[in-house]
Amino acid sequence: MSTTVAKPTSSVAPAKKKSKLTWPVVLLLIALALLLFAAIGAITGNHGLTSSGQIGAAVSSAVPIAMAGLGGLWAERAGVVNIGLEGMMVAGTFCGAWAGFLVNPWVGLLAGMAGGAAGGLLHALITVTFGVDHIVSGVGINLLVPGICAYVNRIYYKDYVADGAGANQSPPAESLPTFTVPGLSNWLDGVEQHHWFLVSDVAGIVRGLTTELSVVTLIAGAFLVGSYFVLWRTVFGLRLRSCGENPTAAESLGVNVYKYKYLAVISSGAFAGLGGAYLSLVAAHFYRDGQTQGRGFIGLAAMIFGNWMPGGLAAGAGLFGFTDSLQLRDADSVHVLLLVVAIAMAALALWQFYRRKFTAGAISLVVAGGVALWYATTDAVQRPLIVATPYVITLVVLALAAQRLRMPKADGQIYRKGQAK
Repeated sequence: MSTTVAKPTSSVAPAKKKSKLTWPVVLLLIALALLLFAAIGAITGNHGLTSSGQIGAAVSSAVPIAMAGLGGLWAERAGVVNIGLEGMMVAGTFCGAWAGFLVNPWVGLLAGMAGGAAGGLLHALITVTFGVDHIVSGVGINLLVPGICAYVNRIYYKDYVADGAGANQSPPAESLPTFTVPGLSNWLDGVEQHHWFLVSDVAGIVRGLTTELSVVTLIAGAFLVGSYFVLWRTVFGLRLRSCGENPTAAESLGVNVYKYKYLAVISSGAFAGLGGAYLSLVAAHFYRDGQTQGRGFIGLAAMIFGNWMPGGLAAGAGLFGFTDSLQLRDADSVHVLLLVVAIAMAALALWQFYRRKFTAGAISLVVAGGVALWYATTDAVQRPLIVATPYVITLVVLALAAQRLRMPKADGQIYRKGQAK
């Protein structure tokens, strides 16, 4: 006689999976954003937000932010927090302008990356070898490097005043080449000028992405794509990321954790140095004190917004670059952007209500109403507010994205060799 034993039922409910952005969802969001910008342009008669000039300026502003963020991604994927990206960018601006003036801008790019890599090596030595807190080391680099560069600038370039040097800047270097898709730019310009609904907006965006792009922009894009394949499609990348997730387990499997951390942080500095060299060789043609203007920190914010992934990082850099470039454009476009933000926040409120997140939905709705009222009662946005826009957007985006983030588990932890034993 057999006895049937009932299987015990678990009282623990299965964990609810978080929704994940897939390519169809991303493409849908892009399409909705294009429709929104096209509708706003048709209603207000101001098409500046999707003009080729605005998009070109946004791309130019996004490159140094993306390179700083990519540097942060490499370091933090290996478990090292690199707050010193700002100082490494400053090293890149100085070394890039120095070599660009004395030799040529191509050598300046390499020198900028080498200057940033030297800062990364210093950060790796302090944090990985000596086990100093990562934040303390990064802050020290941010204080040390700009001071050294400013001092050397005043001492070294005082004999080059006739060549364009000043108390706070170096002599100008030659320009790097630009790239334009042959035949496409003029045709898209004609379509853009017709202001056809959506069609002209898309033409303006595509023209901005294909006209007079600096060669450094193409190099930066190649680094972003290449980083994805290196970090997620190679054994080297798997080992490097394991050092940021569980270095003890990685060591037990024979991974030289110190080596991979060093390589990641030095590469991190090199990417930040490239972003700095872009500022002193492309955005401008000389080094100037305070040239980075906090872009290293904004790059970190773009990396966090992108959830430590190259694709998300690129989207974050594009967003922050777009807001940063607004200060270079006319104030009317910034005023129109208020209406875009109001509609976007209202849509976000409806989505939050649909997901039964009533508190978040109410906050979004209040923000939407406030921005809409601001747009309706003003004719322009004050200049100081335009300059502060990228920093405000940085805080807002991080606050909204905070619930969906997943940093490497061992990020920022002090690791000592032999912990696996």
